[in-house]
Amino acid sequence: MPDPMLMLLFMVVAAALVFDYVNGFHDTANAIATCVSTRALSVKAAIFMAAFLNFAGAMVSTKVATTIGKGIVDAQNVTQMVVLAGIIGAIIWDLVTWYWGLPSSSSHALIGGIVGAVIAHAGSAALHWAGLQKIILALIISPIAGTIIGFLFMLVVLWVFRNKAPGPLNIGFRRLQVFSAASMAFSHGTADAQKSMGIITLALLSYGAIPVFDVPTWVKLSCAIAMGLGTAAGGWRIIKTIGKDFVKLQPVHGFCVETAAAGVIFGASSIGMPVSTTHVITSSILGVGLSKRITAVNWNVAYRILWAWVLTIPASAIVAFITYVTLSPFLGQ
Repeated sequence: MPDPMLMLLFMVVAAALVFDYVNGFHDTANAIATCVSTRALSVKAAIFMAAFLNFAGAMVSTKVATTIGKGIVDAQNVTQMVVLAGIIGAIIWDLVTWYWGLPSSSSHALIGGIVGAVIAHAGSAALHWAGLQKIILALIISPIAGTIIGFLFMLVVLWVFRNKAPGPLNIGFRRLQVFSAASMAFSHGTADAQKSMGIITLALLSYGAIPVFDVPTWVKLSCAIAMGLGTAAGGWRIIKTIGKDFVKLQPVHGFCVETAAAGVIFGASSIGMPVSTTHVITSSILGVGLSKRITAVNWNVAYRILWAWVLTIPASAIVAFITYVTLSPFLGQ
């Protein structure tokens, strides 16, 4: 007779890889929306590049995975059902926001999902509040940093090239934007695929398949492949929101957006901070838009994005809580 706990572990791993796939097409816009909107790359070329570099970035480090896997809750308070419910909560919220074309944070969704499932299982006392505060602080600070750095970087570029004609300047930056978009795609892989790695490793540790929290090679490969395939599927609704509706961008703007965002994400990933790539790239666009003028920003779109950001953690936590309460009698705790 099959081991029910082993079957549940398989379900958790499968759900985590589905989340990585959904994260890939949900967050494709993070890497390629600006270079597509400025026509620096065709849609197909941009997606192929983003898919490959998302895969490559996911293989580089496991610092973010360790933060996600160990910073939210103790392993003894985590069961396979907790992890499964948390992932389902995150997937459902990602799909809802994708349907409405809102660039919400998959990072927030996954953290909210795990928090909701842990509370349903063991109560709020089981959470690592210090670790959660550190993670949430990083997720709050990163869009502020993205806005400021995007704004200042744009001003510096405009000052350096103040005597250049707009036409030749945009031609040059359209070429440079290929490299900045590549950096953004690679940095996205270093951040977002790591979160599923941490969740799967946490599930393996809970089952007893591994003695200590150490991300196995097969987990890194699986998450990287799932992220790359999801990216290749594309997320057209969110690409339109970020690349066209929010702020009208020229190649010089797109270059500054992607370079500023990639810098923030690389910096955070290097110290294991799970920032939201969605928030960073969107806030960088805001900063660049504000450097033009306040009216350059579509504030109706900005308000929609802000509401998605605010609701993500509580909404995914509620869905995960309900999922745990509903499924645990059938699948076990």
